[in-house]
Amino acid sequence: MANECCSGSATVIFTCSGAANVGQIANQAAVDLQQEGVAKMLCLAGIGSHNSGMIASGKGAERVIGIDGCPVACTKKALKHAEVPMTEYVVVTELGFAKKDHDGAVDADAVARVKDAVRRRLAADASCGPF
Repeated sequence: MANECCSGSATVIFTCSGAANVGQIANQAAVDLQQEGVAKMLCLAGIGSHNSGMIASGKGAERVIGIDGCPVACTKKALKHAEVPMTEYVVVTELGFAKKDHDGAVDADAVARVKDAVRRRLAADASCGPF
């Protein structure tokens, strides 16, 4: 079970859900983390479309996790443009996965490694104990 300071709406996730395999890995990791109670997933398209409610939700969160699939960094750039500060950031390709066309299958090992990376970053904060 997630530590109370790292769960619920106080911690939100914005993620890439791009056309490449790594975007789909990032997105699935975020969906799983939400289902596990680690954070609430919010819509990056809402940030990109300048949805004031979505931007306010991001700015009002205690912790903002950004997950990008690749170094193009769409999540990071969109949040920066909207002035939503990230507290944790993960890039799937930096975990050793190559970007390629999405073939319809999401690599479960890759998803697990992204989730582990997010959990490690959350746990590294002194105010948030291990899971």
